[in-house]
Amino acid sequence: MRLAILLFPILAFAQVKQTFIYESAPFPECHASTIVETAPGEFFAAWFGGTREGAKDVAIWGARLKDGQWEAPVEIAREKNFSTYNPVLFHTKDKKLWLYYKFGLSPATWNGAKIQSVDGGRTWSGKEYLAAGVYGPIKNKPLVLADGTIVSGTSVESDFAWTAWVERSTDNGQTWTKHGPIVFPDEPKGIIQPAMVTMGKNLRMYLRSTTKIGFITYSDSKDGGKTWSSAKITNLPNPNSGIDTVTLKDGRIVLIYNHTSKGRSPLNIAVSKDGDKWSEPIILESEPGEYSYPAIIQAADGKVHATWTWKRKRVKHAVIPLDALPK
Repeated sequence: MRLAILLFPILAFAQVKQTFIYESAPFPECHASTIVETAPGEFFAAWFGGTREGAKDVAIWGARLKDGQWEAPVEIAREKNFSTYNPVLFHTKDKKLWLYYKFGLSPATWNGAKIQSVDGGRTWSGKEYLAAGVYGPIKNKPLVLADGTIVSGTSVESDFAWTAWVERSTDNGQTWTKHGPIVFPDEPKGIIQPAMVTMGKNLRMYLRSTTKIGFITYSDSKDGGKTWSSAKITNLPNPNSGIDTVTLKDGRIVLIYNHTSKGRSPLNIAVSKDGDKWSEPIILESEPGEYSYPAIIQAADGKVHATWTWKRKRVKHAVIPLDALPK
């Protein structure tokens, strides 16, 4: 499969602008980026960085993009004697910018926390810890529905089971209700890290799966995220690696993922009109190494922005014009 992928056309991706968010930083490794538009043409990205994933010196770092240039990374959250993980940026309906993150000794024992900004990420509030059992968006941005309801994809990774859930909030994240579990039939250690999209009046999540399942899976909701179907497989491979997705303003769904059954290269984008049939995967990265844990959004000007881990050393940012994507 891997050799075949390398023959797929890059199409109009000569139009795609790829840059590193930083060239050097006060930490040797990084992972799990997230990105949000804070004003027209201005963006904020965050990730975790430290000695290595799981080390106690790992903190949440961020950087602003203004006037076409990324500013130097700054530390925005740290936990004493614990590693931090998987920051997620998004705006609530009241226009506040939130950053949710996890902290703990491992994903099996971590807890959730959040901070907020009212000035586009220039300054941040003190941290608030989430109630036990509430994690916030586990890797990918949540949906914020027209009425302000937050539908957040989360998951639990125990030694026995990997299971997805949804957390909903109708008060901008002050309180949460939990919905699920969303499971893959007959496979306890199965699916995590939902990536949420709208499909007309319905909602869909695409999920990372273990290599035993081997494909990206999906689940649907017809009641605003309160109840969900059992997970089913797509025809897109998944090597037990993070994904993300976004519904464009024209209704197309864009998915960013590793189109391979093993490893975390290549990194690809696929497009769908109906959420079921996908274009041939477009190549973002194809060299040996790890290109993983992507995030993807559509900006106010229609362009698509993506970030991802580049060999655990840096965070890469891509700007993708709409006409570079399959129709």
